[in-house]
Amino acid sequence: MAGVFAAMLWGFHAMILHHAPDMFRAPQEDMSFGWYVPLFSLYVVWTERRKILDSLGAPSWAGLLAALPFLALGFLGVRGVQLRFEIVAFVGLLITVPWAFFGKETAKAVLFPALFLLFCIPLATFLDVVTVHLRLLASSTAFAVARGVGANIVQQGTMVGAADGSFAIDVADPCSGLRSLFALMALTAGYAYFTQPTWLRRGILFAASVPIAILGNVMRILTIVLVANFASSDFATGFYHDYSGFVVFAVAILLMVATGEGISRVCEFGVKSCESGERVMDTGETSVVRPTRRCQRGLTPWSSSLVAVVTFAFVASVMFFQAATPDVTVAEAPNVHLSDIPGFSSEVLEPSEAELTVLPSDTVIEKRRYVADSGDWMVVSLVVGGKSKSSIHRPELCLPAQGLRMERPRTRSVAGRDWRFIDLASKDSPTFGFAYTFFNQDGFKTASHVSRIFRDVVDRSILNRIDRWVMVTVNASRSDDAGLAALLSRLDLERSSAK
Repeated sequence: MAGVFAAMLWGFHAMILHHAPDMFRAPQEDMSFGWYVPLFSLYVVWTERRKILDSLGAPSWAGLLAALPFLALGFLGVRGVQLRFEIVAFVGLLITVPWAFFGKETAKAVLFPALFLLFCIPLATFLDVVTVHLRLLASSTAFAVARGVGANIVQQGTMVGAADGSFAIDVADPCSGLRSLFALMALTAGYAYFTQPTWLRRGILFAASVPIAILGNVMRILTIVLVANFASSDFATGFYHDYSGFVVFAVAILLMVATGEGISRVCEFGVKSCESGERVMDTGETSVVRPTRRCQRGLTPWSSSLVAVVTFAFVASVMFFQAATPDVTVAEAPNVHLSDIPGFSSEVLEPSEAELTVLPSDTVIEKRRYVADSGDWMVVSLVVGGKSKSSIHRPELCLPAQGLRMERPRTRSVAGRDWRFIDLASKDSPTFGFAYTFFNQDGFKTASHVSRIFRDVVDRSILNRIDRWVMVTVNASRSDDAGLAALLSRLDLERSSAK
């Protein structure tokens, strides 16, 4: 067992020393609580060491079979630099390896501290679609309540501001509440595990952490808007904005404790079964302790040793191959540029400040506006990603935050290339068309973000190569399929992307 865990630490050393710490420090994830998650898991293992020792039983081939898919997922994650895959695989092995060595009961004993490590998974950027809706919920609620108490304010997308323009508050990604939601969920999981005696009660309290965190963040945004409107906008967007998060989080913790107390009182009052799960059985005369798993070994010493040896051989060999393979190489970027289009006048546009500062430095950005004699127009953005995966993202993640409403998403083929069509609308402008597509240096084309990610993981893991992906987005005056397709067909991406 010690050898297996040593091999796992070696095989996942990039995740432990680089990938996870880098993500914990990343401003876009804001996962400062992630540093404490492994420490809490170790604390749980230490406090329940007697329970774990009492669960030790016979080795199990089923545990070894259950570990195989996690070995494969870990290899894809480490070689593909997919931290989410890495963490899921690592957690899975922390459960299935003890299962293989000591049986199912031991796997159950280490289940919670192992699963708790899943809170190290960065989800803020992965769930940006949810982030947008949380931002809209907070801004809309703050707008409705503040208007109800007499504030003269307006709302545009995720922005709430004074009607006279004296202040404007944009509920940006860090204020969506998603980060505090994950932190509070982790805190509630640990609190519920030690304060609630059954998994049902723990699950109820854990589920309650979601609305509690959302409510706390909505109240925070509301108070910022009210302070800005009725007191001082500088104070609201400065000092109060920076420190109100601590107050709201303290209120959320009090609500968590109160909810836990309420669950305990309800169960103690009306449901005796809530207290089931003790380690003793009432025989009518005395209570006797159940025999431990160490008294129930069912395999011969030779069979037990064989399971352990085979488990070590599988895990150690995969970890060796995983850690010893050379670093991935970066493919040559496709020779792609936006050029003039016959029948259109064109104007080169400069990338925005956000695009220049937020995206990695090796990202290439080109933008042009094309206008036809008929009056039709399209604004084309071309992004060539670099070594980092963060150069390319789904446009659906940022469009709603700009106050745009997405309608009728569909996939259409134009000149042998799939495009994702979306109708965009806002309060102050008519509906216009939007489309995007992806391709890489090998000519692989897709309009699916999922397909692009899967292809990238396979190339990094199997081919040991980082693809250079290109994302093309088009804002157009035409939103009907035929009109938008006619505009897109004028883009000569095949000739531009030739090596």
